Amino acid sequence: MREDLLHFIWKTNKLQHKELTTTSGESIVIQNLGLHNQNTGPDFFNAKLVIAGQVWAGNVEMHLKSSDWYAHGHETDSNYDNVILHVVWEDDVAVFRKDKTEIPTLTLKNLITTSFLDHYRKLLYNSKRTFVNCEKDLASVDGFLRTNWAERLYIERLEQKSKLIFDLLKASKNDWEAVLFKLLLKNFGLKVNGEAFKGIAEATDFSVIRKLGNDVFALESVILGQARLFDIKHDGDAYYAKLQKEYAFQKAKFLLRNESVQKPDFFGLRPNNFPTIRLSQFANLYASNESLFSKVVQVDDLGAMYTIFHAETSDYWRDHYTFGKVSKSSKKRLTKSFIDLLLINTIIPLKFAYQKIHGKMEEGLLLGLAMALGPEKNNIISKFDEIDTTTKNAFESQSRLQLYNEYCSKNQCLRCKIGTALLNKNG
Repeated sequence: MREDLLHFIWKTNKLQHKELTTTSGESIVIQNLGLHNQNTGPDFFNAKLVIAGQVWAGNVEMHLKSSDWYAHGHETDSNYDNVILHVVWEDDVAVFRKDKTEIPTLTLKNLITTSFLDHYRKLLYNSKRTFVNCEKDLASVDGFLRTNWAERLYIERLEQKSKLIFDLLKASKNDWEAVLFKLLLKNFGLKVNGEAFKGIAEATDFSVIRKLGNDVFALESVILGQARLFDIKHDGDAYYAKLQKEYAFQKAKFLLRNESVQKPDFFGLRPNNFPTIRLSQFANLYASNESLFSKVVQVDDLGAMYTIFHAETSDYWRDHYTFGKVSKSSKKRLTKSFIDLLLINTIIPLKFAYQKIHGKMEEGLLLGLAMALGPEKNNIISKFDEIDTTTKNAFESQSRLQLYNEYCSKNQCLRCKIGTALLNKNG
C-alpha cells in the first residue's frame, strides 16, 4: 500500500457513490475535491466539504496511518492549520491541530473493493513483467488517450532539458551562442565522450571561438588541444606538428587551460566516432557558420537544418582517423542520423527554451520537427517496440524515453495516464 493510491482514489472520485462518515460517525459530503498539490504542504488545496451538515473550505491531508501526522511533524507546521479532513487508510490515533481541535478523519480501508485492490497490486507489483508493469495491457489503452499523453510526455521532457539551458544562459549572461556551443559540443561526444567534450566546452570561453571566427585551422588546433590530444607526440607527422604549434600560440594568447579536461576515449568506438573526427567536424561547422545560434533559431525547415549542419573534417582527416596513421581516403561528413541526434538533443530543446523565455511558444512546429526525424535506437526503445507498435519517429522515441525514465522505472503508474486508465478500466 502506498500513499499515492489514496491520492488516486480521492482525485478520481472513487468515493462518489459511498456513504462517507468520519471515524466519530459524522456524515461527509464532498462538494469539491480540491487541487492536487505536488509540492510541500497538504495533499489537496481548496477542497469544499460538508461535515455533519456544516460547510468547510480548506485543505485535505492523506496518510497511510493517522499517526503519520505526528511522524511527519504536521502538528507544529502552520502549513497544516487549515486542514479540514484527514484521509487515511488506517486510523490508529486521534489527530489534533496546533490549537488542540481534533481534525475529522476519513478511513478508506473498508470503502475500497477487493477487486480494485487486486487490480492495483497486479499493475504495480507485476512479478511476471519483463520490462514495464503494463506490458501485457499497454496495447489495450485507448489510442487517443495515448497520443495526448505522448504529447504531454514530450513537452515534459523539453521542460526538463530547458532547466539546464536556463542555468547555462544565466551563467553566460544571456549569451545564447555560448549556450549552443556548450550543448552542441557535449552532444558531439555522444554517450562515450559526452562528458569529455563537455569539459572542453567548459574550459574554453566562447569569446575565443568568436575571435577565431572562420579560421578553421586555428579553431581545430584549439579544440583538439583543449581535448589534450597533443599530449602524446607523433614525430614525423607534419600536420600534427603544425596544429600543436598553432595551439601553443593560441593557448598563450588566450591564456587557455586544459588540465581539468578529461581525455576523450577511443576504445570501443567506430572510427567515424573517434574524437579526432568529431572534433574536426565540430571545428569546421563553426568555421563555416558565423552566429550559428541565430541561424538555427530562425529555421524550422528540416532541409535547411541539414544544410546548416552539412559539415565534414579538414582534409588531413580524409585519410586519417588518428594522428600519424594513414588510412583509406574518404570524406567524413556528418551523417543524417548523427545530425538527427543533434537536432533531437540540442536544437529542438534550445528552440523550445528560446520560445519559452520570449513567451512565443510554437509547440506545434517543434512537435512537427520531431515527428519528421528518425527515432533514436537504444535498449529502451527496442523493448517498447517488442511490446507495442514500432517507434516511428523522434517524437515517439523521446516520449517513450520520458515515460520509462520518469514513470515506469520509478513505479509511478498512478501518475501515468496509461496506468490510471488501466486502473480505472478495471476498478
